[in-house]
Amino acid sequence: MWSHNKFRTVRAVALKTDMATKIIYFTVNGRPEQAEFPVDCPAQDVKDLFRSAAEAGPHDILKLYNPKGNIINISPRLEPNSPNSCYKLEVVAADCNSEPLGVELAVALGFDLSSMEKRLQGLEKKILIEAGETPAVVYEMKRQVESFREKLESVEHLSWLGLFKELSEGTQKPSPFYHKRTLRKTREECEHVREKFLQMSSLEVSEEVRQYLKTPTFDNWQWEDAEIMVLLQVMYTDLDFIATFNIEPEVLHQFLYEVYKRYNNIPFHNFKHCFCVTQMMYGLIWLTDLKSKIDSIDLLTMLTSAVCHDLDHTGYNNAYQINARTELALRYNDISPLENHHCAVAFEILEKNENNIFRNLTTEQYKRIREGIIKCILATDMTRHNEILNKFKSILLVFDFSNKDHRDVLMMIMIKVSDISNEARPMDVAEPWLDCLLQEFYNQSDKEKLEGLPVTPFMDRDKVTKPSSQTGFIGFVLLPLFIELANLFPCLEQHIIDPVRKALDYYTEMEKALEREKLIRAQSDKAAAAKNTTPPNLQNPQKTANSLSEAGNALKPPTL
Repeated sequence: MWSHNKFRTVRAVALKTDMATKIIYFTVNGRPEQAEFPVDCPAQDVKDLFRSAAEAGPHDILKLYNPKGNIINISPRLEPNSPNSCYKLEVVAADCNSEPLGVELAVALGFDLSSMEKRLQGLEKKILIEAGETPAVVYEMKRQVESFREKLESVEHLSWLGLFKELSEGTQKPSPFYHKRTLRKTREECEHVREKFLQMSSLEVSEEVRQYLKTPTFDNWQWEDAEIMVLLQVMYTDLDFIATFNIEPEVLHQFLYEVYKRYNNIPFHNFKHCFCVTQMMYGLIWLTDLKSKIDSIDLLTMLTSAVCHDLDHTGYNNAYQINARTELALRYNDISPLENHHCAVAFEILEKNENNIFRNLTTEQYKRIREGIIKCILATDMTRHNEILNKFKSILLVFDFSNKDHRDVLMMIMIKVSDISNEARPMDVAEPWLDCLLQEFYNQSDKEKLEGLPVTPFMDRDKVTKPSSQTGFIGFVLLPLFIELANLFPCLEQHIIDPVRKALDYYTEMEKALEREKLIRAQSDKAAAAKNTTPPNLQNPQKTANSLSEAGNALKPPTL
């Protein structure tokens, strides 16, 4: 127990004497701290305050625990407490953002950006404690450091030309610096997450989080990998799969851990994408009340298909696999090589008894689930998009939940919607995912160019922009698919159709703005070029004639 005066105070802003404030007592690594901020303080300022107190990096993930050990949101709505009921603030080592920059770039650039950030945060904290507010110059320094980091992370191959290029497309967090990491997760990385997951797996997740998990607005960026595994466990529990199919908790833990291990360190098709697809599937099941319409075994099939749908993805799509004649393309005869591989890895995991969440099912039940998972995962191959969508449209008017063929098509549509559902999420969740996807696309097109393979047009960094990559995809792929599902479930209109329409408007406006900027720049360059090409002796024809004559004489062969 600490006395009140042992707590160091950090403040969000300079506080007026008559301003209503909150005081939050907490510890960081056993060190007592207290935060003071106005009751109407912006949420981001509160988060920055705790980040500063923890001396955390800009991409580190913070979690605040109440005395019972439950995670609580860092927000202005935090309940005031006393020194005797301290919260615990924990800094979770970032899985993919700040650490990869530290060592590699320190060598490449001659200084350590992470050290610079920590020094800046230390100074900021000292100023907060002594002065009570952060001067504008500190905010400007933070902005410059973050801008520099974004530029570093925006180029695949470090070059000073690319490093200092102007980034005109927004200020969203860039994709993680995955190309500086090993493709496969290291043993140490996996063991750390496993230990963390097992420690957290018995925690009681709050009802607020459980309800939030059922919505398309869920923000995956707030959760680390071990926590994501806990949330996946909640999904299996709240859909009654544990009780219905006699899934032992330790087997589910081992299955989720093996799945986590087999998702690679790539920008987009990683474990967090696996979670987003699964979470959207989970949300759709609740929003459409599918529990009352189809059997639990089909729901188990759908959720597990989402969990496994991109296992061991290496970041290069089927077109690359086929053109490069990779081992996967040869093994699967150019037929959905990636999707077939994802299926194979899933059942490779399930073949081990300690991982097999289906081990207590009957033979017939297992056969039905295996058939369903294969159908669902193979349906995520986008080359089959029109085939599957047209089949769904053809049965829509006479759809019958008791008809197995109809249910099979619906399950394929549901995983397809979930797989490409990022734009149905809030923009601050969706846009960073687009940055990650474009980074993966650009990595592939760079590799195709280096290997002399056909370059996938929509992945070429020289031709594709963020808005241009989305407007056509949303208009011609996303919306038609989502609309057909909403025709069967009208309740989805507000949850997934409206946000996607807003996303289309957003990227359409961004594309127009970029076109205007491009036109203005072209006109400016043209004017500058015209000015620079004016002949210097245009005002003196005689001098120009003499110069030309001298040049002509110089070119004559010497007289023998």
